[in-house]
Amino acid sequence: TADHSFHTPKVEMKEQNDNDLQALLRVLPEPIEEVLREANKSKDLLEIVLDLGRVPEARFLDREVILSDQEVSHQDIDYVVSQISAFDADNRAGIERTLHRISAIRNRKGDVIGLTCRVGRAVYGTIEIIKDIVTSNKGILLLGRPGVGKTTLLREAARVRAEEKRVVIVDTSNEIAGDGDIPHPAIGRARRMQVPMPDLQHEVMIEAVENHMPEVIIIDEIGRELEAIAARTIAERGVQLIGTAHGNSLENLLMNPTLSDLVGGIESVTLSDEEARRRGTQKSVLERKAPPTFSVLIEIQDRQRMAIHHDVAAAVDALLRGRPLAPEVRYLDQNGELQIEASAESSST
Repeated sequence: TADHSFHTPKVEMKEQNDNDLQALLRVLPEPIEEVLREANKSKDLLEIVLDLGRVPEARFLDREVILSDQEVSHQDIDYVVSQISAFDADNRAGIERTLHRISAIRNRKGDVIGLTCRVGRAVYGTIEIIKDIVTSNKGILLLGRPGVGKTTLLREAARVRAEEKRVVIVDTSNEIAGDGDIPHPAIGRARRMQVPMPDLQHEVMIEAVENHMPEVIIIDEIGRELEAIAARTIAERGVQLIGTAHGNSLENLLMNPTLSDLVGGIESVTLSDEEARRRGTQKSVLERKAPPTFSVLIEIQDRQRMAIHHDVAAAVDALLRGRPLAPEVRYLDQNGELQIEASAESSST
């Protein structure tokens, strides 16, 4: 693998001002809010966990902090719930014009007995690593484990594309553009369609194309079969689709029966004796079923390191024939400069 390191200007990552975080702290019970303000001097707060009958905790990038010796009471939870928007069908709520997400845990009667208050930040500059791909008009699927920064990248992609294209975001849990009717400024000129219930995400995806003439559609968390079908329909209409799915790698996605269609799907094919001899394989082999919905697949390994399959069809075919193609790897080095390790895959395409 050749290592092509080219010296670009340093990639500057800028976070929004701290006003959004103050909005989250204000909905917390006062004693917890005070301790958090003191603890969060490093600005790496990820989430606050409030569980009935347990002590409240704050989770930072590298540590966890107990916020009080007092156990969380019903009054504490009711206070937070009264300060935020109503919970939707997937038990998520938010704070208007911010990117924070509050998720509820309920008991069997439906009462809220636990809250996860997750900090949402708009980070400007994360897209620079893959900006050339995002602006190439190709369909892009971002893969990564929860919390690795998929939604942050999607938000940035929406803002960058909206500078020159008509962009519509299908925002199922209001994570991309924040809570309330007015979207967060982090999405730039992109327009946002909210989804009344998670089960209807696929319908809103199609409605976006039919009613609002987008050139680019942005969608977070494609997770159901109907959404995968809607994604294919959109791609076939010539609209650039940029989406995310949970998963760590292409192989991982290919083995997921619900989502494998995004990369073309697989089927078992019986070869003739002659073809099997020519290939040196058994008569029954796995082959790609259809063209992939997404042309490019990006595995987000961490916030500043990504593995890129520039030709998903070729990568899937190679994988099924037992000779996986190494993806291109891009990362920021310690000086904030972009490094690219070219792959066999990208140099052959």
